[in-house]
Amino acid sequence: MLQAHDEAHDVYIGAGSNVGKRLFHLDAAVCGLSDIGTVVQCSPVYETEPVGYLDQGKFLNMVVHLRTNAKPREILGHLSRLEQEAGRERTIRFGPRTLDLDILLYDNEYYCVSDLQIPHPRMWERAFVIVPLADMTPDRPALGGIRMAELARSLQAGDEVRYVGRFW
Repeated sequence: MLQAHDEAHDVYIGAGSNVGKRLFHLDAAVCGLSDIGTVVQCSPVYETEPVGYLDQGKFLNMVVHLRTNAKPREILGHLSRLEQEAGRERTIRFGPRTLDLDILLYDNEYYCVSDLQIPHPRMWERAFVIVPLADMTPDRPALGGIRMAELARSLQAGDEVRYVGRFW
């Protein structure tokens, strides 16, 4: 938990599931994130087509705003544990998964090491990430200086992102 003297960071985490009880896996992720900080807000859930490997079911996707004093590597380790607890198997790149968790943003910082890049390198071209993120941060600057809401509109024009509902 956060200590009064620790600096809290605003972290946005993308969550997706397309295997088994998809909403249950997202709920477990939201609950598990509270172990390393405070869940400030959750976006609505959207259903989307898979990207990359197409021979799989549709995804439920959302974004979680977490306030934490954890550093990026600590958060990545925690996300990996949550994925393992959900039974994630990494057999096909971009393949089916019970739970997929990605650090999208960490404050306004850039962070790049061999296995972690923040902001997430592919998020800017994925409607399933930007649309729920724009629900929470419509005026946040995106690539090229446009607002997140504008980027979401342009990406959504080419991809099917279907609103499912707000659960948290």
